Amino acid sequence: MNSVAVEMRDVSKVFGPVKALNQASLTIEYGTIHGVVGQNGAGKSTIIKVLAGIYRHDEGSIFVEGKELKSITPKIIEKCGIHFIHQDRLLVSTATVAEAIFLRNEPTFGPFINHRKMNAQATELLQRYFDLELDPTTLITDLSTAQQKIVQITRSLSQNAKVLVLDEPTAALVTKEVESLFTVLRRLKEEGIAIVFISHYMSEIESICDTVTVLRNGENVGQVSPKEVGIEKIVTMMTNRDTSEMYPRRNVEVGAPVLEVDNLSLASHFDSVSFQVGAGEVVGLAGLLGSGDKEVLQSLFGLLPPDSGTVSIDGTSHKFRSPVNAVENGIAMIPEDRRAHGVAVNLSIAENITLASVDKISKRGFVNRQEEIESVDALIEELGVKTPSGDMLVRNLSGGNQQKVVVAKWLSCDSRVYLLDEPTVAVDVGSKIEIYGLINRLAAEGKGIVFVSSDFEELAEMCDRVLVIYKGEIIGEYEGSSINSEQLLAAASGKKITINRSAV
Repeated sequence: MNSVAVEMRDVSKVFGPVKALNQASLTIEYGTIHGVVGQNGAGKSTIIKVLAGIYRHDEGSIFVEGKELKSITPKIIEKCGIHFIHQDRLLVSTATVAEAIFLRNEPTFGPFINHRKMNAQATELLQRYFDLELDPTTLITDLSTAQQKIVQITRSLSQNAKVLVLDEPTAALVTKEVESLFTVLRRLKEEGIAIVFISHYMSEIESICDTVTVLRNGENVGQVSPKEVGIEKIVTMMTNRDTSEMYPRRNVEVGAPVLEVDNLSLASHFDSVSFQVGAGEVVGLAGLLGSGDKEVLQSLFGLLPPDSGTVSIDGTSHKFRSPVNAVENGIAMIPEDRRAHGVAVNLSIAENITLASVDKISKRGFVNRQEEIESVDALIEELGVKTPSGDMLVRNLSGGNQQKVVVAKWLSCDSRVYLLDEPTVAVDVGSKIEIYGLINRLAAEGKGIVFVSSDFEELAEMCDRVLVIYKGEIIGEYEGSSINSEQLLAAASGKKITINRSAV
């Protein structure tokens, strides 16, 4: 068998005025884990969709085991043994493990599905590849996220997959589940399977990948070994700039409170939450899944009206019963799920950016088009949104650029308080640095910022203060040089700590 499983040579793909790929190449060998990295918009998704037969490439050649494929469709690629494990799990929740593995390929007995044989084959596959004892009659809905990912992989292996392409496979996994998945991938590598691993998490790339292809602006900038060159080198290749200062410093004098939260409570979510945020201050909320940190943010924005307590903006008390109330009184929120709550993907970039501030560029019901263009173009340039113009539909942007549009929308409102819910989730390193810079800009302008993130290092580096929430209550506070990710994790896990109530 040829040691090279897949080779993509000088592949180009153009979407209108945008050259998504420019003579990009990718070589994948059997028995290796090959990473594909790059900033959002670098061409990662495009090159994978070309390989999958979803996009037809305009130039270049694609070879599987040394044989050039003149025609590429999803069915042809699957027949070649190349399978894709997508970020969304795409499993039927009411199906059993065995049914999910053999969907549309069930063993039969005459006209009927042979359930006994199907369950036995599912058990054999799970034990062979993963050494996993998993009841094949278990419903998908009863599995952990990591187990569902394993079922997806097993489905591909049941169809004799020789190449597995995993797109952000750890996005919804906790640390323990990530390690379980990595154990599986290393075992499959030993079986001789070629694995393509796409991730924004550089620590994972360093841990699991043998080689990495780096893309920037649709072009190859190198294929390297992460263990030999180090992650800092790879990040520099991705961004074309020195990223040694990952978290930009700021020196802002904190002013009088712009946000005051007093005894805010919401049954089953949080109880008697009180804190203040000064002008120019970034305050983090650190909590594990289900701690109540996200619900506090949603309550402040009127998405989950509280049962009791008050919220004051610049000394004036409010009771927000809807997001409209919150926006009218100076609160903006950048949500975690940008596609569901942050942007309207079927509208243009310009329409999205001005969506929350259309009254500022309108007169007697008519939008001042020139003012809109100037405002939008300025924000596109400031945030580095990769687009030929503000007229491009948001659906055609990468995830990181969609996130920038969400940020731009609320920047155009000139709000007093900004609620940030996982503002850098699933965006590349370069986009993270740009978003961090915007946070510092807002702080310098005297805005109050509340920052929720599951990345405790991010909170420790970017926040002036961090409040720890455990089971719906603020149990501790860290500030200044006393903030570090290890302490935050220990506190959020319920470890007993000394509580500083001075500013709570």
